[in-house]
Amino acid sequence: MRLERVGRRYGPRGPWVLREVGLDLPASAFVRVVGTNGTGKSTLLRLVAGIDAPSEGRLTGRPPRTAYVPERFPAALPFTATDYLVHLGRVQGLGRAAAKAGAAEWLERFGAGEHARTALSELSKGTSQKVAVAQALIADPDLLVLDEAWTGLDTAARTALDRAVRERVAAGGTVVFVDHDPRRLAGEADAVYEVEAGRVRAVAEERAVAEEREAPPGPRVRITASGGKPLPEGLPGAPATEPPGPDDPTRALVLTVDAAHSDALLAALLAASWHIHHLGTEEGVRV
Repeated sequence: MRLERVGRRYGPRGPWVLREVGLDLPASAFVRVVGTNGTGKSTLLRLVAGIDAPSEGRLTGRPPRTAYVPERFPAALPFTATDYLVHLGRVQGLGRAAAKAGAAEWLERFGAGEHARTALSELSKGTSQKVAVAQALIADPDLLVLDEAWTGLDTAARTALDRAVRERVAAGGTVVFVDHDPRRLAGEADAVYEVEAGRVRAVAEERAVAEEREAPPGPRVRITASGGKPLPEGLPGAPATEPPGPDDPTRALVLTVDAAHSDALLAALLAASWHIHHLGTEEGVRV
């Protein structure tokens, strides 16, 4: 697949998010995309996956069987987990029997088999993310595009996804991914592209990973919350938790997370009927 002088902006007079992008994505390759927040990484992945069309330039050679995992999965859909996976499998060309078998296999591989008949709207954030990655893998795509797909997964599911993307490349597919953790599959990429100021350039993986590790940490948000139910699994941003103090009558936990994940974490806690007592920065500023 090739991108030739590709640019993207939103609206005829909007600012350019990406400009003059040129890159080749060969078959049987593992491609990492890096860059700071807001530089256009997600826009690049949406163009590669065919979710967005370029405002200028052209893309050629996209495989007919392409799958995409967005940063945020639209879980409020009128399907059970199995029905949704079967539907997506059918859309991607599988027969009904093969789609049902694939749905069962991938839900089990990601540790979500017990939720096969659960409505998507009733799934936790972590289990919804397992369905999101399962739908992308069910039809053995030739091009797999992952935008922060590991976020929200538990440790076992992250390991299962690591294994699945390696299998796709070994089978001749191309995997393009973004992940906030520079240690994710470090040293395994065939190519690394950095997005900066609307431009995309090839970089050495060792330098890109080192720069991400050495980058100053972003702001952190502390959320004090309590709930009558266990803490939901696979919370966005993998927050650090502090147990309640012995004299705290609310039995509230303090969860600390990168600011970029704070909105999603709040939504997950509220959806699980947790009560939010306080929201502030690590410096103590109430927000």
